Amino acid sequence: QVQLVESGGGLVQPGGSLRLSCAASGSISSINTMGWYRQAPGKQRELVGQITRSGTTNYVDSVKGRFTISRDNAKNTVYLQMNSLKPEDTAVYYCNADIRSIWAGYQNYWGQGTQVTVSS
Repeated sequence: QVQLVESGGGLVQPGGSLRLSCAASGSISSINTMGWYRQAPGKQRELVGQITRSGTTNYVDSVKGRFTISRDNAKNTVYLQMNSLKPEDTAVYYCNADIRSIWAGYQNYWGQGTQVTVSS
């Protein structure tokens, strides 16, 4: 069984910073692309950014220059450093990863989500 567990969400003032973490656990053989999505109330879930196993990243335009994705392959963990946060960044943030377990080929997994609220 494979699961993704996020942590690090919370309430922050505009202009502040937060760091989200997402750890993959279980019978993991390898992890390919890992990423972060978010869903604000009344809106569709959108991609925030992704990172390949080799470290190549891509971001949605609205977070470029403010958010940074990184990963620790030894710990099966991906991070999202969020700086200069704005009220419009308020959303539930979800971790996503393509994981190959020891039992099967690559499958796509989601975390349970963590709330990020940017408000004064």
